[in-house]
Amino acid sequence: MEKQIVHLFVFNTLADWETGFTVAGINNPEMQKHPGRYCVQTVGLNAEPVTTIGGVTVLPDLTLDELEPGAMLILPGGEAWDAGENSKILESAKALLAANIPVAAICGATAGLARAGILDDIPHTSNAKEYLQATNYRGAAWYQNQPAVTAGNVITANSTAPLEFAYQIFKKLDLYETPVLEAWYGLFKTGDSSYYFQLQQLTISSTS
Repeated sequence: MEKQIVHLFVFNTLADWETGFTVAGINNPEMQKHPGRYCVQTVGLNAEPVTTIGGVTVLPDLTLDELEPGAMLILPGGEAWDAGENSKILESAKALLAANIPVAAICGATAGLARAGILDDIPHTSNAKEYLQATNYRGAAWYQNQPAVTAGNVITANSTAPLEFAYQIFKKLDLYETPVLEAWYGLFKTGDSSYYFQLQQLTISSTS
């Protein structure tokens, strides 16, 4: 089976923690509905290394000019969005959405989508309603005060919801069977060990 590419945009000031659950889940075939169906590739504005907020150096797998439609484009948050940077990736996001490719944005990246007009007429969320209103976008009536929201092919999340962000992405990609996804989410959301044992049992069932 040919792998489907999930593209992760990387840039200076990228917020490391916001896509941790997502990247780990996609790249780890354990318990996936179709193990190994997806893989993550990083895409940068150019080929130069970038440095995250946490000081981690990332060398992009490909440049924006080399980006081709894949299974999804993920846009992490980071200080660069509020500095008015990353505008070039927004044109790519609009083109991908026009081609029916999902785009997922968290934290500052939601402000980027707002500036691009992508959130003007669909349900969405962000760090705060006022945060997006500062972009002068026209979608305030569609704002939902939720950790993460999926509307068609657009996923948005606030900066404190990396887990919910991953949950919505996994649902969109159909990465796990529903019982697995719900047990995984329950475990990391609550720390309740009963969810861990559910996952163990589901693993045994899937391999027997």
